[in-house]
Amino acid sequence: MPSTLIEIRRACSPEQEAQLIEAVQAALVDGFRIPPEDRCVRLIAYEPHRFIHPPRLSRPECYTLVTVTAFAGRTIEAKRRLYRAIVDRLGELDIPADHITITLNEVERENWGLRGGQPASEIDLGFKVDV
Repeated sequence: MPSTLIEIRRACSPEQEAQLIEAVQAALVDGFRIPPEDRCVRLIAYEPHRFIHPPRLSRPECYTLVTVTAFAGRTIEAKRRLYRAIVDRLGELDIPADHITITLNEVERENWGLRGGQPASEIDLGFKVDV
């Protein structure tokens, strides 16, 4: 049940925004093996002057941050799959691989409230976390 935030430094059409969100969602399904219906991906588009970037970028308007907050317990292989899938999927949208930064925040299940305020550690999630 990852909660994911995409941050970009340019304006996009609603269709382009939806493509970005769906690309990251697909990467979460591929990388972390979450159910496709497990969806919580948000997008924030900043005015360029409100989002500085590394000076080495050839196309600074494409600088993209992806922050994934997820249950702790996934293997390094799953994390590698996720990172590669995000870069590959965003690459299909013409975002250079070296313009993408991914941060993974892992939260213990007892620190995540779901389904009416229950700790996730006490709920049958319906999928494996330790993939």
